[in-house]
Formats: sequence, C-alpha cells, structure tokens
Amino acid sequence: MVSNQGSGKPTARRYSPEEKAAAVRMVRTLRAELGTEHGTVHRVATQLGYGVESVRMWVKQADVDDGHVAGVSTAEARRMRELEQEVRELRRANEILKRAASFLGAELDRQHRK
Repeated sequence: MVSNQGSGKPTARRYSPEEKAAAVRMVRTLRAELGTEHGTVHRVATQLGYGVESVRMWVKQADVDDGHVAGVSTAEARRMRELEQEVRELRRANEILKRAASFLGAELDRQHRK
C-alpha cells in the first residue's frame, strides 16, 4: 500500500502488466534456482517493494493462465464480465420495449374506444 499524501489513508497502487509479469518471472526464476516455493513470493515482493499478497495473486493467476493449475483464466474472466454487461444492457432494452409496447397498446385501445 502507498500512503495517500499525508491523509493517513492507504491507497491501492496500480501496477502495469509489465511490472506484474516481471514479478511473476522473478518468482518463477527464484523457485527454479532454489528448488522450492517456500518464501519466494515474499522475497521477490520485498525486493521490489510490492505487496506480498499482490505478488502471490499475480503468480497464482499466471499459473491459471498458463494452464499449470485449474481455475478461471484472465481471458475467461474478461469475457464473462463482457457477457454480464451485455445481459444487463439487453435486460434494460427489453424493459424499455415492454413499457413502450404497453404505452402504445393503451394508447391504441383508448383511440379505438372513442
């Protein structure tokens, strides 16, 4: 976490995809050199000045994206968000169309009764 200029409130730092990828590569390289996973994330995070949990999540997601472990890949998660947004938009459009049809039906019925 990075301090928010004297306000005392921690603020989330945004890391670029390149920074994340470099941290993941460093963890993987260190794991290969040491032959163990123990402490590698903490060591790399400390060295880079990044949050340990952030680096741990990046490595975990990279393992999913690379097919090393089961889970929802970044691409699948993005596609799911896009589809959910599309569903929300379609539901809004359907609601508008239903209201318009109801209004027009009532208007035609009223004109017909005259």
